[in-house]
Amino acid sequence: MHSLSPYGLTCEFLESPRGVDEPAPRLAWKLRSGTMGDRQTGYRLTVRAAGEHVWEASGDGGQQVAYEGPPLEPSTRYDWTVEVRDAWGAVAGRAASWFETGLMDGWEAAWIARDDGSLPVFEPPRDDDLTLNTRKLSACSHLRKSFDLDEAPVRARLHASARGLHRFSLNGARVSDGELEPGWTDYRHRIRYQTYDVTAHLSQGPNVLAALLADGWWSGFVGFDPRKAGKLYGDAPQLIAQLVMEFADGARRVIATDGTWRESPGPLRYADLLMGEYFDATKRLDGWDEPGFDDIGWPNALATGTGTGALVWSASAPVRVVADLPAQDTWRTAGGATIADLGQNMVGRVRLTVRGAERGCRIRLRHAEMLEDGGLHLANLRRAEATDVYICAGDPVEVYEPAFTVHGFRYVEITGYDGPIEVTGRVLQSDTPWTGEFSCSDPLVNRLHENIRWGQRGNFVAVPTDCPQRDERLGWLADAQVFLPTAARGADVAAFFADWMPDVLTGQDAQGGFPDVAPKVCLTREGAPGWGDAGVIVPWTLHRLYGDRRLLQRCLPAMAAWVDGIERHNPDLIWRTRTGRNYGDWLQVGADTPREVLATAYFAQSATLVAEACRVLGEPHERYEKLAAAIRQAFDDAFVDAEGRIRGDTQTCYLLALEFGLTDPERAAAHLVRDLAAHNGHLTTGFLGVALLCPVLTRVGRADLAYRLLHQETFPSWLFSVKHGATTIWERWDGWTPEHGFQSAAMNSFNHYSLGAVGDWLYGGVAGIGQAAGSSGYAGLVVSPHPGGKLTWARAVQETARGRVESAWSLTGGVLTLEVLVPPGAAATVHVPTRDRGAIEPSAHVTVLERRDGVVVCSVASGRHRFTTPWLTHERTTP
Repeated sequence: MHSLSPYGLTCEFLESPRGVDEPAPRLAWKLRSGTMGDRQTGYRLTVRAAGEHVWEASGDGGQQVAYEGPPLEPSTRYDWTVEVRDAWGAVAGRAASWFETGLMDGWEAAWIARDDGSLPVFEPPRDDDLTLNTRKLSACSHLRKSFDLDEAPVRARLHASARGLHRFSLNGARVSDGELEPGWTDYRHRIRYQTYDVTAHLSQGPNVLAALLADGWWSGFVGFDPRKAGKLYGDAPQLIAQLVMEFADGARRVIATDGTWRESPGPLRYADLLMGEYFDATKRLDGWDEPGFDDIGWPNALATGTGTGALVWSASAPVRVVADLPAQDTWRTAGGATIADLGQNMVGRVRLTVRGAERGCRIRLRHAEMLEDGGLHLANLRRAEATDVYICAGDPVEVYEPAFTVHGFRYVEITGYDGPIEVTGRVLQSDTPWTGEFSCSDPLVNRLHENIRWGQRGNFVAVPTDCPQRDERLGWLADAQVFLPTAARGADVAAFFADWMPDVLTGQDAQGGFPDVAPKVCLTREGAPGWGDAGVIVPWTLHRLYGDRRLLQRCLPAMAAWVDGIERHNPDLIWRTRTGRNYGDWLQVGADTPREVLATAYFAQSATLVAEACRVLGEPHERYEKLAAAIRQAFDDAFVDAEGRIRGDTQTCYLLALEFGLTDPERAAAHLVRDLAAHNGHLTTGFLGVALLCPVLTRVGRADLAYRLLHQETFPSWLFSVKHGATTIWERWDGWTPEHGFQSAAMNSFNHYSLGAVGDWLYGGVAGIGQAAGSSGYAGLVVSPHPGGKLTWARAVQETARGRVESAWSLTGGVLTLEVLVPPGAAATVHVPTRDRGAIEPSAHVTVLERRDGVVVCSVASGRHRFTTPWLTHERTTP
């Protein structure tokens, strides 16, 4: 590819989305070119519908344009193209994409559910198959609607949602590979609906639209509060669907959910996200979702209402099966069970293949992350049962895969059948595109990076959760804000987090308090410091990383209300009042950061970010700038002594002070280094301090200490769990130790991404990919690698909003080689580490800006650059 070319076209940060209800969707593209110094000097964007011109826009350097044409029509496909001009003004490249609008309030359907008053005779599971929890669950609904067509439609779209979980089929074929749809939102305020292209599924003659309906988050078990363990939103699931068909003669026909649909229970005796699934194959309804099935004995569904005001389009990628993991090993236990090891702690479900089992054979599958005493370690699941039961039909070969449950596990225990079986793990995640890569010369660090990615994969399932296995699985705000920069390195999470933020906003209380979790369940008080602050930090970070100005604008009033509320209740600017549960630096180890120190630090940072957001959006910002300065002064007066020690004297104290600019940086850095020495190069940070360790140390000139922490293998450290076989990030530094075994089962997840927030530094510190202050969407690219530690090479790739960025360095024979790829149009600054200040010569595409000890700073044009220079060893052996 030599000429300038647009690629990666998106609408609302999604590739060719359907069901768009945003009246002014943003159209964006990335750029690449094989020509040095290339850039976009102009673009022309054209939108068409059915071949007819709708709107056109042109400009210079932008790569994200909001639609400003005539009002978009509902249920319409819009094709759009972007044509770009290169650095020399020539038309260089062109790319095309499309999006489809949704119903835009054009619902004609009713919500339907099981009519308990006309329920057919139903044989429940055996009494000994039920627990105190699963006795409360109901059988999943099978819903169907038969209809005839005189001819096949030329276009057909199915719009569907559920208060619960749905899986639709047309004439026996699934309409989508999406799982756990419509996902989890705060159903009291909004419920996503999906739009599917089902044209190919319909034919002349008889047709059947069918759906499975399960409790899901709506009426199943959610969270850990025993007083509100289930039925948080409703007592039973409900379904809504609208099939819109268009024919060659221009006619239109709608099949919508109403009281004429038929409903029956079936083999899915219950399905629950926490408890598991019970499938009795002897009760299969073969052909139930196809034409010709006799449903005369099925009662009509109950129409429960027509309120559709909460339905919104699905503005993020669906959950999908993204990988299969065949069992790496299986063995029999002393008790006669079979245990399968998938080799990786994962999130999803199992596909079980059984051969030769007799009819009625009961197979039980239990799931766990760890082993204990020759069996599964189940105690850390708490109330979650994570158990699937399959009753065999007696076929020669049977394949069972749950539909409406999800487990966090590496090991599966199978009981009830001794014959031949095959076990495959089916990995589920919100299908955010992977856009980043990191690797280096240290296999342990590479494994750490993989563990971080697996933690992200397993906890990005509909919402950003804390853990995927126990009776919690909530959208904790602190975990999300701490991990977001790392998540955005490896994947495009712009749409995922933007689609979660409405639940953060609706969880805000009248005093301005954001919640601890979103969707807001179980925990109803105002958010704690560092938790509620995510309502400010996440929108700002998404603006910085992706250029999402619109989300920032929509969130700004709530962001300001959060800061205003803290100020109102804490007029002395020390945050002590209305601190919620005030978790502090959660799960810190060997340290105790004072809660009011941490709280006030976050108060200052949120005020600073609100001021920055106001400035970016052109809103008055002086009040929040003055407030932030006053909080910083109050912090310094209240907590910093004459020698620069911060009350508490912990690593997190100094990290917060340095990151948020709260006190004299030189003294704070010196105390941080002193504390690391006192702990023999070990960390003490918890959830809120951990992400700051390596970046702050690098910024104050102590990358050597950051590397010492990275390579540390003894407790507490990142590599301690890696050395003991971890394949994901643990919740606790000491989730398991050789001396003490497992930590308290009351809270001991082995898949919890927060402590993996060091991943951001692997890309931004080791490989050096970052952006300048004031930049958004990597428009002001900075590449500043920090070779060091045990590494002899490192490489990172990141697809930014502007295009692909690469940074790779290697050390060979005292020579450093640095290779950098800069996307077209990015203003890039490269910091080349060197011991020879004169090593880098200016050229047509490289301008030397500064030469100082240890580094040469260059401004570089777009394209691929290679720098070779004598290597400066800057490692220190002691703090």
